[in-house]
Amino acid sequence: MDKVLIDSDVILDLFFDRKPFAEYSSLILSLCESRKIKGFLTPLIYSNVYYLLRQTAKHDKVIEKLRQLLKITDVLQMDREVVENALNSGFKDFEDSLQNYSAINNGNIDLILTRNLKDYKTSELGVFTPETYLKSRNASR
Repeated sequence: MDKVLIDSDVILDLFFDRKPFAEYSSLILSLCESRKIKGFLTPLIYSNVYYLLRQTAKHDKVIEKLRQLLKITDVLQMDREVVENALNSGFKDFEDSLQNYSAINNGNIDLILTRNLKDYKTSELGVFTPETYLKSRNASR
């Protein structure tokens, strides 16, 4: 079973129904729900998603969406080592660097799913868009 870090943009694609990306995000989260892949988020992803959803919906509604998300995903830890690695990395985007090192420090994450490939180009993990990941999964069957 693949263990994947799901980046904020993938979650937001689904919640904001961004076409055509929402379809792929929905399929990724369906794979998490059916336990065919193990999805992970970071506390920072939850915070970012809350902040952006809160601009268009009431607190209670946003919290309920995050609770539903938490039922089908797990949460990676972020600690001093993650922050130090992110600060000392060659990443241009600090937030993505935090996500990357949180996944690496976990030791069990196979890949990162994001639409923002360019910010993860120096990652030692595999990085895929949801669309390319789903296509490669289907091709290997």
